[in-house]
Amino acid sequence: MYIRPVYQKIMGRLLEPRQFIQVLAGPRQVGKTTLASQVARSTSLETHYASADEPVLKDSSWIEQQWEIGRLRAKKAPQGALLILDEIQKIPHWSEIIKNLWDQDSFHQINFKVILLGSSGLLIQKGLTESLAGRFEVIPITHWSFAECKECFGWTVDQYIYFGGYPGAAPLIDDEKRWSRYIKDSLIETSISRDIMLMTRIHKPAILRRLFELGCAYSGQILSYQKTLGQLQDIGNIATVAHYLDLIASAGLLVGLSKFSHELVRQKASSPKFQVLNTGLITAQHASSFKQSQDNRELWGRLVESAVGAHLVNSTIGTKTNISYWREGNKEVDFIMSNGDTVIPIEVKSSQKRTALPGIELFSKKFHATKKLLVGGQGISIEEFLLRPAEYWL
Repeated sequence: MYIRPVYQKIMGRLLEPRQFIQVLAGPRQVGKTTLASQVARSTSLETHYASADEPVLKDSSWIEQQWEIGRLRAKKAPQGALLILDEIQKIPHWSEIIKNLWDQDSFHQINFKVILLGSSGLLIQKGLTESLAGRFEVIPITHWSFAECKECFGWTVDQYIYFGGYPGAAPLIDDEKRWSRYIKDSLIETSISRDIMLMTRIHKPAILRRLFELGCAYSGQILSYQKTLGQLQDIGNIATVAHYLDLIASAGLLVGLSKFSHELVRQKASSPKFQVLNTGLITAQHASSFKQSQDNRELWGRLVESAVGAHLVNSTIGTKTNISYWREGNKEVDFIMSNGDTVIPIEVKSSQKRTALPGIELFSKKFHATKKLLVGGQGISIEEFLLRPAEYWL
């Protein structure tokens, strides 16, 4: 069985003295539960696993019941016990309950460790900051990288660019219609209906769904919120659209990248650049097959850029590195990777033709770029770039 690199980090935390609740947060179907299962089988601690991932919400007493099972195992086992609670954000007021239980056990010095799993980043973060400040450590579980898909499934870079790397869907890629249905029904619909709409009050659910479809269709493109409202055919509120985009991002589906600026206020006010976090979200909803997409230069170029953007965002989640874009007039840079004083513009090209890069040149003069990267074309190969974490290039 393939074990993701983040497994070692989780196991390392369990060997440390009981200090923090470990929180594994990330989108659906990227292997959080599998990781927890691998940890449970490998650790010497007595383990209890329970999941709140059911169509009907459980009440707060469910946490107390599961916690008590963990306590009993901890009292019986000299080496202590481990409690794993999956989809914890589905329980109302979960963070307040866990805070009280955790503090009780800390006071009584019960040798009891806890791992929480959640697929709604916004709800998880809200609960952690409101009630569990100083008691938790988040370990982001992101979409699978090309390096992981290559090692586990033997995929080529073109397969990764098209199919996007959902591990559960990997065995289905030889039947593209079945693969597409799986992505749409088991991942997209479940994430929207259960991780967003079931957990958050949505006044215009049709607009949220359409915004997700629009974000996938326009991945790699910059759209002002006003233009987005026009595409949605809604005389709505820009703040509502921005809020819905945040909810979609919290489910690990797509994000709106900000325009690069040294001033945070200008970044927040900029038009977003839609960026899917897994290219399978685009292709599963598109009529073109794998072969047809490769033959369509415009579509393939969009998929390549989206794959690079997804890689940059996913591999910098939980770090101090920020991913943005830049545009001034008709000059644009696909991605800006920044960390402190280090600023790197990145341009993506799927064609081997030599092309001028006026956007990078102007950006470099204005912001004193540390270095300039061309990915694809006559620069770093797409495969080499996707095989390394983004921070390798800093």
